Amino acid sequence: MTLPTLDEIRTVAVIGAGTMGHGIAHVAAQMGARVHLYDSMRGAARAGVAKITRNLDKGVELGKLQAAERDAALARITEFDELTPACKGVDCVIEAVPEHLELKREIFGSVDAIVSPHALLATNTSSLPVGEIATSLRHPGRLIGMHFFNPVHLMKLVEIVRHGRSNPAAVALAVALAEKLGKTPIVVADSPGFASSRLGLVLGLEAMRMVEQGVASAADIDTAMKLGYGHPMGPLELTDLVGLDVRLGIAEYLESALGAAFAPPELLRKKVEAGKLGKKTGEGFYRWSADGKKL
Repeated sequence: MTLPTLDEIRTVAVIGAGTMGHGIAHVAAQMGARVHLYDSMRGAARAGVAKITRNLDKGVELGKLQAAERDAALARITEFDELTPACKGVDCVIEAVPEHLELKREIFGSVDAIVSPHALLATNTSSLPVGEIATSLRHPGRLIGMHFFNPVHLMKLVEIVRHGRSNPAAVALAVALAEKLGKTPIVVADSPGFASSRLGLVLGLEAMRMVEQGVASAADIDTAMKLGYGHPMGPLELTDLVGLDVRLGIAEYLESALGAAFAPPELLRKKVEAGKLGKKTGEGFYRWSADGKKL
């Protein structure tokens, strides 16, 4: 299997225009690639581009990039609501749909029939087994995990996840691509939760249990971790940013894979059932304004 060189990755398809997908499209366009932003929900790709525009505008406002650079990046992005034209002729596909194994497998099964057999494929999963996602492909070795962090245009880390059938050339190419996107890659094995989700979730779940037990308020627990341990954001504010529903799904998966240490607290389940999913719904462990500011 021959993969493109880094310089040959000129067109990138991003599947899913939500929180992670639009951020990946943003950094790929800034890198200089042509970006096909696809979402099956009509209008979602356009909404994703609107978010990218706002983030680029903020960069111009802060003096971090020139208006001409913003305009050039936006000109490289094309919206799609059909998968075949979005993936036709691209050099790389990065999937960023919700964390459901069968959904990801189904998408890559469809992508496999459209793209060149030489294209690099990557999944942005934060916890699901990459090797199992890859079983839907004719050449599973070309699928790599590329776990970005939210907000993608600001966060520097990317976990490169290698599974048991990974092509070493695909791993090396994903590392080089992450670096070209301005990120710092780490390479991890395809184990439940990888490195970041596994470690981060333990801290987040214990913080939730402390709130549940009345040990301290969410704000005071977060302050303890920021001032006592130098974390830029507390575990509960981070949970609001990631999404309580996302955290619950990861916890349930890791509990089944690794045991009771990852059992979701009842408080988390109740908040998700009540629709209090964090920043995206205006309330989680904190309340959030419509423009995304913590109240």
